[in-house]
Amino acid sequence: MLVEHRGSRPVIASSAWVAPSAVIVGDVRIGSDSRVLWNAVVTAEDGRVELGARCVVMEHALLRARGDHPVVVGDDVLIGPHAHVNGARLGDGVFIATGASLFPGARLGGGASVAINAVVHVNSAVPAGERVPIGWVAVGDPAELLPPDRVDEIRARLEQLDFFTTVYGVPRGAGATERMRRQVSWFGAHREDRIL
Repeated sequence: MLVEHRGSRPVIASSAWVAPSAVIVGDVRIGSDSRVLWNAVVTAEDGRVELGARCVVMEHALLRARGDHPVVVGDDVLIGPHAHVNGARLGDGVFIATGASLFPGARLGGGASVAINAVVHVNSAVPAGERVPIGWVAVGDPAELLPPDRVDEIRARLEQLDFFTTVYGVPRGAGATERMRRQVSWFGAHREDRIL
């Protein structure tokens, strides 16, 4: 399904293929010979998504761009099933495995990989060719790779990387009502969407 959002329509190369059950929303550009498989969602929200040539976005993956954090994907990238790529930049030849999560401001150099259920946190940079192991967390710029049981270290690094402002647009001390009021307003723009 193709959807116009905030006045922008998806642009899909003639050699690309998008499954009928995939949802492509707003300012999305899909490059030549790329594939977006069944039930994947690629949504530009108030930003843009650029998917390079020969990329594959697998089943149930989510790519979500934001105004300050577009999704920019190089050529020859595979994004696995149930992966979550939110406001991240991926170099050529990157591999994102099943269930991996990339948060706003994440950057991956060419040939980097993120294994099953691993996380690249906000404003973190994974160098070219680096591999984030299964279930581990990459945090920092440059990213430090930490196992998930090192919660205190991960939390401390996230405070330095300004997680709350990056994700919610409000400071850490803001209450749930303030955080969610902003989110509800932002997502409310979908009321004006138009199915193409």
